[in-house]
Amino acid sequence: MNNKILFSHSYFLRFDPKQWATGQPYAPLGTLFAAALMRENGYTVSLFDTMFAHTAQDVQPAIDEQSPNFFVLYDDGFNYLTKMCLTNMREAAFEMMKLAKAKGCTVIVSSSDSTDHFEEYLSEGADFVIIGEAEMTLLELVQAINNNTTNFQHIAGLAFFHDNEVTRTPKRIVMKDLDALPQPAWDLVDLAPYRAMWLKSSGYFSLNIATTRGCPFKCNWCAKPIYGNRYNARSPEKVVEELKMLKSTFAFDHIWFSDDIFGLKPGWVHAFANLIEKEQLTFRFKIQARADLLLEENTIKDLARAGCHNIWMGAESGSQKILDAMDKGTTVEQIYQATTLLKKNGINPSFFIQFGYPGETREDIAKTIRMIKDLLPYEMGISVSYPLPGTLFHERVKAELTQKANWTDSDELLLMFRNTYPPRYYKKLHRYVHHVFRKQQGWVALRNAVKNPFTVSRTDFKKIASACLHMPSLLVERMQLNRYAHE
Repeated sequence: MNNKILFSHSYFLRFDPKQWATGQPYAPLGTLFAAALMRENGYTVSLFDTMFAHTAQDVQPAIDEQSPNFFVLYDDGFNYLTKMCLTNMREAAFEMMKLAKAKGCTVIVSSSDSTDHFEEYLSEGADFVIIGEAEMTLLELVQAINNNTTNFQHIAGLAFFHDNEVTRTPKRIVMKDLDALPQPAWDLVDLAPYRAMWLKSSGYFSLNIATTRGCPFKCNWCAKPIYGNRYNARSPEKVVEELKMLKSTFAFDHIWFSDDIFGLKPGWVHAFANLIEKEQLTFRFKIQARADLLLEENTIKDLARAGCHNIWMGAESGSQKILDAMDKGTTVEQIYQATTLLKKNGINPSFFIQFGYPGETREDIAKTIRMIKDLLPYEMGISVSYPLPGTLFHERVKAELTQKANWTDSDELLLMFRNTYPPRYYKKLHRYVHHVFRKQQGWVALRNAVKNPFTVSRTDFKKIASACLHMPSLLVERMQLNRYAHE
């Protein structure tokens, strides 16, 4: 039986300068789920973690030493960075595939990028590309190969060469019972470098957990190549079991729940909070949620008592016109209401903001900046509209994606289609809005310091100092923005 499987993934932190500088790496959770399932079914599994690797060639010693039958390049579908299909990572994936192929491995790939570009991955040496949710497809495929099967048409969710042509089998239905999966194979990953980088960058150690898969909402720019629009949840009991294990084994301080939408299932958050209290687990965590789902104060109170300190909202824009164009299904008023409610209950609201959606004008941009200044989120992530295959947005602009269809790394921020303003306007806008945000934070901190001088913290002093540093840049960048807008 060919039972040795070497897992890897294609995210190299060093290839993404912004994320390397941020210093907040998370383990390849999706990869660990797949490895756990294969091990449960009798396969010998190992992991080459590329997170801190220097080059794709770093995988060679692992291939040479272990002589695996299968090399499975399995990306973490819970990490938004892998969903961006960065070309740095794609090129590294191709190189690792070739190294494994040269050693006689059967090469199997599962990722957002390979789902979108399966023909290219097959042409570069992959034997099989798994389309969509991959654990059960991987298990069936490896079992079939070990049974000397030569016809794989019966396995749902596959792409491969057949008679010198690319063949794709019918789509696989996503799993409903996520509790049937074993707990992720956390023992395969060396968390020491993760801990060291977190402590250096942030002063605490954070781990990632997924409680759900999929998102039922239909934002027309959001790609869901792995888990789709169905929403399925692990039980609160299963999640707390994993948390207890991670706490006792790795002594984490913080958790990022990496779900697209946390706690959508009715009653889930309440049951989860009760279990956290019952087990006397103490930790802080952050989640992602929608503004319209954060208007129930009882849910927010449950999140707060469970340890939630930060909620990232896909605010996207302060213009209702743009939210409607995105099919977002939320209102600017709901963003204001949710932010107020979170602050009232001691939870920090953070915003994802997106500029450059087709049809956006300077008036729409001004509304977004006004919303940021009014609400002053705890943290903010700014990007420009990024068309990904499989979305309605991509269909609308794909004819213009002739020069470039993917960013090289996550900080490229290049607008890749024709819009109201030239690409460098949006690059400058990104910097300008960050400076506006820092200035406003400092102004509020200064105002509070004047009112209550004995309550000023070190963080407040840092915000005030940061605002002073950003003031000169604001004037220059506002002038540059005006000039770029008229090019």
